[in-house]
Amino acid sequence: MAGKIYLIPMTLGDIPVENVIPDIVKRIINSIDVYIVENVRTTRRYLSKCGIEKPINELVFFELNKFTKPHELEKYIEPIFQNQNIGIVSEAGIAGVADPGAEIVKLAHKKGIQVVPLSGPSSIILALSASGMNGQNFAFNGYLPVNSDERKKQILFLEKRSKTENQAQIFMETPYRNNQMIDDILSICNLETNLCIATDITLDTEFIRTQNIQLWKVNKPNLNKRPTIFIIMSK
Repeated sequence: MAGKIYLIPMTLGDIPVENVIPDIVKRIINSIDVYIVENVRTTRRYLSKCGIEKPINELVFFELNKFTKPHELEKYIEPIFQNQNIGIVSEAGIAGVADPGAEIVKLAHKKGIQVVPLSGPSSIILALSASGMNGQNFAFNGYLPVNSDERKKQILFLEKRSKTENQAQIFMETPYRNNQMIDDILSICNLETNLCIATDITLDTEFIRTQNIQLWKVNKPNLNKRPTIFIIMSK
């Protein structure tokens, strides 16, 4: 008999767990002995905040990040076939979305393992819902190119696509490069294009505003090291 894979949601920052995490998540973590995570230290601290009853030191953690080799994934899911449940935990938000845990989920479906998603905060969806942009036709584009010239080309492509397809274009950046991102957006986008900046979502410092590029140029925020979602739609 096989266990299940649970996608464990994580808070988007250092806030009380009960603000955004349902009680069922706290109950389910006590049925899990094995975790596949981006960062072991972060996950151990998070599980403690959730009030896990099992001793943290008795849990097994596998780290999944850009350094993990594809052949290691098979080993990570072996406990499933000894009827053990496995939890996948992202660094923030929903596991498997803009997150390397998606590779484990893909492997689980290939092997017929049941995957159970659990409700929690998603910065992507929360930003979209608060943006006033098209919630019926949107695309999440993940991280744009690091190189400024390539990034600008991609921004212009997304701006054009948003107009031709009436589709909100969502993307993100590594927090320490946010200011470069907004500089590029403001330097090349049409003045009438709408831009939503959604920063520190669910935190006390949350900032979400949609306005056109012309208005953003007048009052550009400092987004350095603040987790941010960007959404653009051209008129």
